[in-house]
Amino acid sequence: MKDSPQGGARRAARLPEWPLVLPVGLMALQVVAAAFFVADGFEDWLVASTNGPRLELAMECVIAVALLTGVILSSRNIVQLTRDLRRKEQTLARARVAFAEHIDLRFREWGLTKGEGEVALFALKGCDVAEIARLRGAAAGTIRSQLSQIYAKAGVNSQATLVSVFIDDLLDKPATSGNDPARH
Repeated sequence: MKDSPQGGARRAARLPEWPLVLPVGLMALQVVAAAFFVADGFEDWLVASTNGPRLELAMECVIAVALLTGVILSSRNIVQLTRDLRRKEQTLARARVAFAEHIDLRFREWGLTKGEGEVALFALKGCDVAEIARLRGAAAGTIRSQLSQIYAKAGVNSQATLVSVFIDDLLDKPATSGNDPARH
């Protein structure tokens, strides 16, 4: 409960993007190698203009073109993967916010108190009575009593059915009209 989603996002923003270190490093190595082969190719071409073309010069040109093509394709791939990753992270962040809002809405519909809401959230996360009691600094009997009140208000009889209410909400197709009796 102490670690908010915003705090986790701020920490993640400060961390370097380690999955990109290796591909970017390899791409930098390719750039250096390509620059060497291009420079060497120009030098050999100047020499070859007086001595005639050689197979070695043709191979160096092929290698330089292959390396440059690899750099271009790799950089495009890295840029696309980075965009996809950021888009997925943003989508996940929006989904987290929407789910948190949905949980809050359900808790308000059920009329849960602040304490019951905290206990219900721990129950949704899969904590058992002992864990919830420890995390809240409360007696296990108090937590059992609060869970009973939560289940009664939610119209369920166990932690599993409480969780299933939210899973069902996620899996149900959105209603086409606001008057869908199955959703109320």
